[in-house]
Amino acid sequence: MPFKVIVTRDFDHMSEVAAGLVVDDIRRTLASRPSYVLGLATGNSPTGLYKHLAREANAGEIDPARITSFNLDEYVGLPGENAEQRALHRESYSFFMVQELFGLLATNFHEVNIPLGTLIDQDKMELELKTHPGDWTLRGNDRGKAIVIHPEAGSDYLRWLQETVLDGYADKIARAGGVDLHIVGVGGRGHVGFHEVGIPFEGSEVLLVKLDDNTVHNAVVDGHFASRSESPTYAVTMGAELVYRAKSVLLLANGKRKADAIAKALFMEPDCSVPISYGHTFARSGGNMIFVVDRLAAAGFLGREAQLRERGIDVEDIGEERASVPVESLKFFCAPGSAAS
Repeated sequence: MPFKVIVTRDFDHMSEVAAGLVVDDIRRTLASRPSYVLGLATGNSPTGLYKHLAREANAGEIDPARITSFNLDEYVGLPGENAEQRALHRESYSFFMVQELFGLLATNFHEVNIPLGTLIDQDKMELELKTHPGDWTLRGNDRGKAIVIHPEAGSDYLRWLQETVLDGYADKIARAGGVDLHIVGVGGRGHVGFHEVGIPFEGSEVLLVKLDDNTVHNAVVDGHFASRSESPTYAVTMGAELVYRAKSVLLLANGKRKADAIAKALFMEPDCSVPISYGHTFARSGGNMIFVVDRLAAAGFLGREAQLRERGIDVEDIGEERASVPVESLKFFCAPGSAAS
């Protein structure tokens, strides 16, 4: 079961180690294939990794022109009169990716893809949901819910949303051959992207989500929006089922707010009460699962490493070392020709 946890010193060290793993996997894959598919996340956790990745690309260590990317999620309901204005909003994930990665590259990726959340007119969507209550159902047993639009929906707008925005994104990932490595962060309650706590794993390819109040609150606390009334309450996101179809998933976590969710996910059996716990199922089915966390995020399991090893999880604590750790010493990715390649 290739499940590994690497404990690093701090955010900078976490970013450096994680970037080394990503660059190594890109190099290895492109040595035998013409293209690479990279899954990307937003939020604070991957920003340092992205700076390292851009630096390596600009130095010629990897070829961005052979990389296609698929982002995890995007808000619905950002301010703007049209899709273009919403996509250019400073808190859109399209804008984030330009600012944090795409705009730093001297050579562009072959293609970049972000869920079309900004294409959705929230007022029209809410009106259609209200006037066609039989066209959809809610899934989830907690405060965040997936809005599942029925295939036979009578609303043309809701049917377009399902077929084009949601199913269309999943289909495009499939046509690209699936994601080679997906970079993800983790929410304070253990959610991945906007796959909120309580939303079932099954049938969660690309979701339209009514966000948990905690998610909306944290967007304000983290300084992304001035108030709860300005923070979006809907999003389009890859669900855990689709995220964990990648060959490798690299999860980043830093800060004490993530410690409880990380510990729960590592010690529990998979359950949608902590969506990142699905990593166990992923690893058991042959996927490469790795957590790279700083010492604050590791606080909930440090001292219990023997219990994790009994569960088949390899723990490597390099948090006291500041020098760069050779990527080859972090044995995680499968060798070429292995079952998960």
